[in-house]
Amino acid sequence: MTPEAPTRRTIVPGIAVTVAAGAVGYVVADHSDAAKSSSGRSGDYGRTSAAAGGSGSSAGSAGSAGSGGSGGSGGSESSDASGGSGSGAGGSGGKGAPLARVGDVPADGGLILEDAGIVLTRDAAGSVQGFSNVCTHQGCSVNAVSKGRIRCPCHGSAFDTRTGQPVAGPAKAPLPTVAVTVRGDEIFPA
Repeated sequence: MTPEAPTRRTIVPGIAVTVAAGAVGYVVADHSDAAKSSSGRSGDYGRTSAAAGGSGSSAGSAGSAGSGGSGGSGGSESSDASGGSGSGAGGSGGKGAPLARVGDVPADGGLILEDAGIVLTRDAAGSVQGFSNVCTHQGCSVNAVSKGRIRCPCHGSAFDTRTGQPVAGPAKAPLPTVAVTVRGDEIFPA
């Protein structure tokens, strides 16, 4: 048997199905719990959520949730685990915008800076730490900080706010640290 050349009758329906599946996948991913953001942005520093004690707020977006059956597109974005820790932007000399004010990071809680890809945490003594907001399990963005844990909505991983070490869920590796420095009452990338 000789294989037949594809015709418009076979190609157009295939394209239509692929486009429809991609649109459905996008809508499903956009409305998933992992993609929901906090209600409204506040402040001058582009932060998306803050949580302390038992309160958690969602502000994540799952970069790997959108393939939707679109012909094997993979659906995962690059999961640069460094979280931008080596950029040097805003380093010495006071150049660069502050990430947040120290008072914006709740004691024994944290602040998720979605745009910067950083989670800032502060312990009871006032020490500020920075971590990547990308879960080390499958690259989803963490979406809440509560009860001493940084939480990922995708598969239930949780990380210690002081060390970034995994304490629950499938993640085995710690969140990469992001060097930050405090000058006055503001937090800058180191």
